[in-house]
Amino acid sequence: MVLMSALALAGCGIQASTVPVDVGAAPSRVSCDTPAKPSGGAATVQGIRATVELVCGSQLVGVERVVPMPEKKPSRDAVVLVSQALLEALQREPSQEERDAGFTTGVPAGLTAAAPRPGDPAGTVRLSRKPEDLPPVALSQIVCTLSDSEAVSAGPGPVVLGGPDSDPPRAWECSAAVRSRPETVPTLGDVVLPAPS
Repeated sequence: MVLMSALALAGCGIQASTVPVDVGAAPSRVSCDTPAKPSGGAATVQGIRATVELVCGSQLVGVERVVPMPEKKPSRDAVVLVSQALLEALQREPSQEERDAGFTTGVPAGLTAAAPRPGDPAGTVRLSRKPEDLPPVALSQIVCTLSDSEAVSAGPGPVVLGGPDSDPPRAWECSAAVRSRPETVPTLGDVVLPAPS
């Protein structure tokens, strides 16, 4: 009986291999279905309509939300206000509906946006932590969310981010590769754009 079982197993056609085989990531059981879009116009009294990039199935997926705006202060310009609102939206725990669909966020709490330093290129957003010190997935979420915002990004192209120190800001790009593999966000290097005149 034991001999027949061994022969039956040997004849199944699957042979053991000592060579590692990469068959890709395990299939995901999350749906990544984006929740229903918020109703209303492009802007409401509660905030602005924006797409925030959340993590689902190990990739970035844009979720449309109405993002509350922080209180306007005379020292903060529109780019900083919108950047701060988007950072706060990324830091918030996804809704129950979003969690059920498999959405998470890796952006750490307490991260804030500040105005550029003198000499920084126009559109620079200074973060309270150096972008290079953030977890790569969190940085990808931030870069892709800011690049989607017309109020922050002047159009398709890189997002210019700096840290709280005097290091020069760097350009970061949101591409299809970054969306599909957010752990490998690429930098385009130090910004060589001219400073505003």
